Amino acid sequence: MIDVTSRTGTVSRLTPAIATAAGLLLIGTLPALAQDPIGSAVAPPAADFSFLGLFLQAHIVVKLVMIGLIVSSIWVWAIIINKWMLFSRNKREMDRFEQVFWSGQSLEDLYRTLAGRSNHGMAAIFVAAMREWKRTYEGGARSLAGLNQRIDKVMNVTIAREVERLETGLLVLATVGSAGPFVGLFGTVWGIMTSFQSIAASKNTSLAVVAPGIAEALFATAMGLIAAIPATIFYNKFISQTGRQAQRLEGFADEFSAILSRQIDERG
Repeated sequence: MIDVTSRTGTVSRLTPAIATAAGLLLIGTLPALAQDPIGSAVAPPAADFSFLGLFLQAHIVVKLVMIGLIVSSIWVWAIIINKWMLFSRNKREMDRFEQVFWSGQSLEDLYRTLAGRSNHGMAAIFVAAMREWKRTYEGGARSLAGLNQRIDKVMNVTIAREVERLETGLLVLATVGSAGPFVGLFGTVWGIMTSFQSIAASKNTSLAVVAPGIAEALFATAMGLIAAIPATIFYNKFISQTGRQAQRLEGFADEFSAILSRQIDERG
């Protein structure tokens, strides 16, 4: 016969031990459940917040905005370097020409020296005026009444060409400086919009869900400012330098016109 009493006593002794072990296991599991109520299997992957990571993780529209701003920034710096060298070279050439022009050298000798070269700035104005002068006298013109006006027109046209050469590319700086922040803002709006779409799709308001999209959006804004700030600064600087050099050219043209007018009066 089976001793039922002994087995019942054994079961009654094991029941409190099993309950105690289950309680300990449940207590150990509660902190993990509190930290991750959904479960570690569905935890969101860690986002890469480096510059390259933000670009690669961005929406295709935000990527196109970033690429456009990068290209614009490279273009802006290429124009800045080119214009910096151009204005510096122009200033040196004008200083050198003024030194030679006012040194007392014959105008005919100076014209023969410069006529066969590609001239810019004051040298171009001088060659254009002297060419018109020589055409009139070598052509045997009977009247010199309109020579002074023709020389002034030739010099004004040359000044306009020189100013146009100095201003080439500055429109790009003005455009990037004014439109760059708005293009970056468009990328920002699009990135925030996709972040809200991620919240709606996942039904989770955790910061880990919206942080990548917001970071991408702010990165687009930063790139817009990176392109626009130097464009605006150097546009203002180059416009100022263009005005100063144009005034210098006009001043030389007035002085040279007075010299030629005096010689016309002496010969007439």
